[in-house]
Amino acid sequence: MNRSWKVGIDIGGTFTDVIAINAVDGAVRTAKVQSRSSDPAASIGSAYQAVGIDWADVSDLIHGTTMATNAIVEDRLAPVALIATEGFRDTLEIGRQNRRELYRLDVAPKLPPLVPAERRLEVTERIDAEGRVLTPLTDAEIERVTKATEKLGVPAVAVTLQQCFTNTEHETRLGQRLEAAVPYVALSHRMSPEPREFERSNTTVLNAALMPLTASYLDKLEKTAGSSTNLHLYHSAGGMASVEAVKDRPLALALSGPAAGVAAAGRIAQELGLAQAIGFDMGGTTTDTCVILDGKAQVDGNQRLAERPVRQLMVAVESIGAGGGSIARIQGRAIRVGPDSAGADPGPACYGHGGEQPTVSDANLVLGYLNSGYLLGKTIRLDPQLALAATKKLADAFGVSVQEAALGIYQVANANMARALRRVAVERGVDARACTLIAFGGAGPMHAVALAREFGITHVVVPKFSSVFSALGCLTAELSYAEQHAVHMSSTAWQADELENLRREMHQRLALLLTAAGHAGDSLLAQHIALIRYAGQSDTVEVPFIPPANRDSLGAGFKTRHERLYGFVTDEPWELETLRLTLSAPAGNDIKIPTARAVPTSTPNDDSIACWFDTNSPIPTARHDRAGLTTEKKIEGPAIIEDQWSTIVVPPGARAWSDTTGHLHIDAGTFT
Repeated sequence: MNRSWKVGIDIGGTFTDVIAINAVDGAVRTAKVQSRSSDPAASIGSAYQAVGIDWADVSDLIHGTTMATNAIVEDRLAPVALIATEGFRDTLEIGRQNRRELYRLDVAPKLPPLVPAERRLEVTERIDAEGRVLTPLTDAEIERVTKATEKLGVPAVAVTLQQCFTNTEHETRLGQRLEAAVPYVALSHRMSPEPREFERSNTTVLNAALMPLTASYLDKLEKTAGSSTNLHLYHSAGGMASVEAVKDRPLALALSGPAAGVAAAGRIAQELGLAQAIGFDMGGTTTDTCVILDGKAQVDGNQRLAERPVRQLMVAVESIGAGGGSIARIQGRAIRVGPDSAGADPGPACYGHGGEQPTVSDANLVLGYLNSGYLLGKTIRLDPQLALAATKKLADAFGVSVQEAALGIYQVANANMARALRRVAVERGVDARACTLIAFGGAGPMHAVALAREFGITHVVVPKFSSVFSALGCLTAELSYAEQHAVHMSSTAWQADELENLRREMHQRLALLLTAAGHAGDSLLAQHIALIRYAGQSDTVEVPFIPPANRDSLGAGFKTRHERLYGFVTDEPWELETLRLTLSAPAGNDIKIPTARAVPTSTPNDDSIACWFDTNSPIPTARHDRAGLTTEKKIEGPAIIEDQWSTIVVPPGARAWSDTTGHLHIDAGTFT
């Protein structure tokens, strides 16, 4: 049997993207099919069918999914019980003092806790900050809390005991007993071995709530793939992992698809020599943005998903519920877009599958951006009358034309995405105006120029394979795992041996995952990062180092980076807050993504259509086939550029052209 195909598949909330490369002849096949939210494994079968292959043809499948992301963003999580140390059951509800919206009193100060009070239990035990047992955890107490958990009838439980990261005994014993009573158990010392109990609790609860949703899918996927196909999942820290490695930690998949897209955007930034770029991935359900510096996506261990804190290493992506399927509705005297989505079933009204509420895709069709004559993904013909009927509901409510309502939906969606982009840029100390916007995903290129103008960004790139970009990122991934551990070691009380012992323990844990996959221990590649701050400072600075960690070298590196970021340094004591380690297998991917293409000699216009770019009147807009673009001719806006899977909107005042590798460049210009 000739298993010659290596395949990358990203299952989104609306569409499943696939790119397959033949290791023998280098042939490339891409497709986009509707996701089957009720049966994600069937989405993979549909993707295979769309590119003309079967499981028997596949040697390697690297799979990304937004299953976890969408479940968190849309609040579709399994019910969970929480077990905390006596006196700390309400930590999850107390949270931090920060308000969600400082100047909006109509917005609740905090989100409701992930676990309601009736499902939050306490256990009598206590460990101090040095790992010493102050109050032993008795067998009788374990039995009592286990029976109380069973009575709740929940499928999953999160255990978050105080100081468990200094001494794991109590959590481990309690977890072992709970595993016999509850299907899924998440322990906080495995998820986030750090002292931030509120963030650690949120992280552990989210992981527990995802376990029932992903477990059956992963089991089915393994069974379907069989033993002849190498199966890996793309994880949130920017690499691929084995199925076994993520079964107990499905939160690692929370930004799986977005992280893969950002990794591919990093490759494009390197290829084009872009020092600063922002990845902009707009799909059917979510929009994801990330800063890319020197061709590398930024990784962070302190992030938020759907406004909830997560202490886990992930690509620093801001993910919001804004996509082509995001539903528009009336809220007070304004239009609200998202975070809920029409998804793939029934999908936007224009799909003709029973959806009736107006969505961003319906608005784009009403405005003339989407082509109703195209078969989207070779399967869906967009119905403009259904889009008009859905959008008219909002138009009538506000007493405006359908086009004005559609333009309002488009602009509100852009405003939502602009806030996400602003957060990732500001938090990284990056001036967005100096960045190139790399737009991908099925809907990203339709909104990219309008979003770029919001920030004064002048250069937009829509890469080749842009609509299946996350699948491309999966295909080019390397096997890697990452971990970080709290240290809190002052520069005035340096303990080199203790630090080196911790580093070696982390290395051994991660190495076991890679050697189990057949990689030699002495071939593994390690990246060490020290997260350092001045005493009393809130944020840390990332300082790479080569072990063993040397205090003077780390201090010098910290001051150099601190001055570059903040403009000053002092002689005050500093502390190593956290140690981060990423371990990866040597790159074994010898399949190259073809970039060169035969450049046509002319740029034909398929047709022209009236598009709305403001509320005054429609503007005649030429439509172009992307495959027919030349490198010599620049397309002046307004123009619509289409390929089989995506649409690029070039508004008035903008200009677009293609390079020799098939990447599309847009000078955003201005339009008033």
